[in-house]
Amino acid sequence: MPTIMTHSVFAISMAHLFKHSELPARFWLLAIICSLLPDLDVIGFMFGVAYADPWGHRGLSHSLSFALLTSLLVVLLFFWQAAYRALRIRLIAFYFLVTASHGVFDALTNGGLGIAFFAPFDYGRYFLPFQPIEVSPIGLRNFLTDRGLEVILSESYWLILPSLLIMLLVSIIRLIIKKKSVITDE
Repeated sequence: MPTIMTHSVFAISMAHLFKHSELPARFWLLAIICSLLPDLDVIGFMFGVAYADPWGHRGLSHSLSFALLTSLLVVLLFFWQAAYRALRIRLIAFYFLVTASHGVFDALTNGGLGIAFFAPFDYGRYFLPFQPIEVSPIGLRNFLTDRGLEVILSESYWLILPSLLIMLLVSIIRLIIKKKSVITDE
């Protein structure tokens, strides 16, 4: 799995792309939380849930169904006010993308059992055909090794740098549009 840092950077870059002047600060925090939420399934290890079980790591919580349910609940609970009515469909799509990206990124790794993208309808585990990202070890103690550095470098190349480039490109485009708007208003 990519690290929590990588999932968070992607969520922030997508929030930057999506951001709207009417959105409160919780929009950003919820984006990060949604990007990390699927990995709460590791708690199951403490209760004897096996990795390969439907509720195990990379199981139901990494599915597209979970991402959809999460996005619906986030918008229902945090953007129920009338002021967000016009943005609700876009917000659902945004939080779906951010939550689903977790499973997609994990499916780009070269380890583990795969992702149960289609749970609860199909508990088969899948990887994407291209798996360039080094799988991250589970647990901080296992991460603070040479292997952990290898993972961070892999994630930086394939996910973090592209996410930062998206934010930079969007910022430049917005700045150009803003400058053109100021020039045409004069």
